Amino acid sequence: MELRQKLILASGSPRRLDLLKQAGIEPARLMPMDLDETPQKSEHPRSLARRLSADKAKAAHEVTRQDLAWKDGYILAADTVVAVGRRILPKAEYMEEASSALHLLSGRSHWVFTGVCLIAPDGKLRQKIVETKVRFKRLSGYDIECYLASGQWRGKAGAYAIQGIAGTFVQKLVGSYTNVVGLPLFETMQMLAGEGYDVHAGWTEG
Repeated sequence: MELRQKLILASGSPRRLDLLKQAGIEPARLMPMDLDETPQKSEHPRSLARRLSADKAKAAHEVTRQDLAWKDGYILAADTVVAVGRRILPKAEYMEEASSALHLLSGRSHWVFTGVCLIAPDGKLRQKIVETKVRFKRLSGYDIECYLASGQWRGKAGAYAIQGIAGTFVQKLVGSYTNVVGLPLFETMQMLAGEGYDVHAGWTEG
């Protein structure tokens, strides 16, 4: 891989890594940024996704810009926020949080916002916010009990991962599916290509 093609993914999310690999892109380096993701007072879900994705990209850029081996790389960061109205659902760490989120999502629509931020080798910052509307079926108490037992809610925004068992809860989806997984591929590829990254470089067989 040429130097100008080095992509740094400022995330430790296995889902985002898998999505990039699905698109034929293998990041040269994973650099998760450990930032405080607490929403600011009265912060809108869209604004939170925008702010956190930019903060993660900028933090990674600050770390790498003094390193000759990485200073010409592309830095990609993303942050996904799940919300019902203006209410932001945190990444569930405890079963009680997950249960509360699932009861709230049951039988209603919610929004998934992903902020994608790219810093090009010349330091130019580009950002895109993608939104998807998702409607869950009405969940029975047994649905929720069994899903909690699966453990697939742990660490997930809104207490669910659409690519897992929770995909069976989705009655309707309007927008980007990969956005709900954690990285909207169409918009991400457009941003990379727009800044001179050859998104086709990894498509060659063998």
